[in-house]
Amino acid sequence: MDRRTFVALPFAFAAGCSRRESRVVLYCAQDREFAEELLTEFTRETGLRIDAKYDTEANKSVALAAELQQEASHPRCDVHWNNEPLGSVRLANAGIYTVLPDNLVAAFPTDTRPADRMWQGFASRARVLIVNTNLVKDAERPRSLFDLATERFAGRVAIAKPFFGTTATQAAAMSATLGPERTREFFAGLKANRVNVVAGNKQVARGVADGHFAVGMTDTDDALIELRDAKPVAIVFPDADGFGTLFLPNTVALVNRGPNPAAALKLVEFLLRAETEKRLAEGGGFQIPLNPAVKADLPTAILRPTQTKAMVVGYACAAEMWENTQAMLRELFAV
Repeated sequence: MDRRTFVALPFAFAAGCSRRESRVVLYCAQDREFAEELLTEFTRETGLRIDAKYDTEANKSVALAAELQQEASHPRCDVHWNNEPLGSVRLANAGIYTVLPDNLVAAFPTDTRPADRMWQGFASRARVLIVNTNLVKDAERPRSLFDLATERFAGRVAIAKPFFGTTATQAAAMSATLGPERTREFFAGLKANRVNVVAGNKQVARGVADGHFAVGMTDTDDALIELRDAKPVAIVFPDADGFGTLFLPNTVALVNRGPNPAAALKLVEFLLRAETEKRLAEGGGFQIPLNPAVKADLPTAILRPTQTKAMVVGYACAAEMWENTQAMLRELFAV
């Protein structure tokens, strides 16, 4: 059975509008629990129905991207809300997206989007380490990703499957920033250190919180859930003294020749509002606003890029590294 979901949110037809003009089709890799309330608010405000297609935690960004490519000659989707930027770079290069109007992205710094405005980054997460404080003393906490390959963490580290999602994105970003050889050294070190590979980032965070693992690589939103549930965990933003912590934005893009272009523009404008970023930061997703005008009340455990050292990543370069990085990961981790 196809595990993806296609959800038609409630709506009211505007007088005199056809069915097509009264809806917008969204492919959404953001967690449904954080996206759906926002989308319902959009429908209340505009009267436009959103036909939203979500996917599973483990493979959502990959599956939706593949579907967009398969539909390139007959687009069904209007707006793509992705949860990481590298897939968006590849889709833009494949001609799946069309240019965003300048007025919709003007509030964001220029380094949050490509120069051709094929997508816009917003609502960022960071790739962090979650540490079980009962199993790891404060003085022994890892400070760098490379600490995870040391003897004291042998068999005690968890990562999500590295073939998709933000773990795969992190690997490609490391290849672009540190070089392929250094990146292979890191992942080969994890493999040799008997790393535990689990289904996704949520499973990493939960496994550490429950004491099955001492340390895990995960995203800030998943780590914060365990911290706020009073589990014995701490969050480390790694490599503050080295190459920096990776921050990954969500992205939004208009699909080229999507069936409902006017409605699509309204949805993109809504998603890029300051209020939307504020709600994604404070509504349980703990996602870091990229619009400098947004004043969000984030948990103290969350560091913004200005509060630590952020990894400097050329997303176009990282996208070029994708296939070679994936080949390396399959060689190391494919069963």
